Amino acid sequence: MERTNEKKEDQTELAAKPARSGTKPARNEILSLIPESEYELIRSDLEAVSLRRDSILHDGGEKIDFTYFLTSGLASLVVQTSDGRSVEVAVIGREGGVGAPLTSGLHRRPYRAIMQIPGSAVRIPADLLEEKLRRMPVLGTALNRYVLVRGLQIAQIAACNRLHEIDQRLARWLLMCRERVNSDLLPVTHEQLAQILGTGRPSVSLAAGVLQKTGVIEISRGAVRILKRRELESAACECYRAIAQFYRALKAPLAAAAVPE
Repeated sequence: MERTNEKKEDQTELAAKPARSGTKPARNEILSLIPESEYELIRSDLEAVSLRRDSILHDGGEKIDFTYFLTSGLASLVVQTSDGRSVEVAVIGREGGVGAPLTSGLHRRPYRAIMQIPGSAVRIPADLLEEKLRRMPVLGTALNRYVLVRGLQIAQIAACNRLHEIDQRLARWLLMCRERVNSDLLPVTHEQLAQILGTGRPSVSLAAGVLQKTGVIEISRGAVRILKRRELESAACECYRAIAQFYRALKAPLAAAAVPE
């Protein structure tokens, strides 16, 4: 697994590319909402990076070095146990960022943040962002609200992992992933899904096979394609709708707060 907070001379995928003057990475929903005056305070400090699958953005218990604002791809927050097992507790796409807890003064988190689907982001040193947030009230509010909603997602997924069957959880995850990458074709393997859902690969293969037989999804080597979204929603547990509602409720206040400049 690749650690992206370690700078390597031959790591061309993570070469620093400052954001262009007067432009925002509009595909990141948080940055697209802040006033231009606030964005200019961090524009020259943002680095555009490409993130490969299994890239570790930060590890559990370690200091958060960077805040990443994703513009494509999908990251997971994962809890690992001492016996080597792991389970996902949150997903992050272009609606948010990784390393946002620093807005509350917390510089370490118990979760590993890892890329599940390759993508891209802009990142900024965490300590620098923390200092500049004193002059960026809109971004500070946006990040704090995002962290709150993500906490609700973590709680809902914890309940989901304990109370719902693997077929329901698989349907829920595929839908959440689709919303964040904006595509019906999801480049994930059965092995990934087993680790994400905290279960064995045979259980995932069985659940995915049932969805494929009913024509809801199509499984190919290293990918899953959603064919019938509404039927997949019917197969998912109530947690998918609850989490989607959390994020819908978040967007309107953020948009309203970002209008004045």
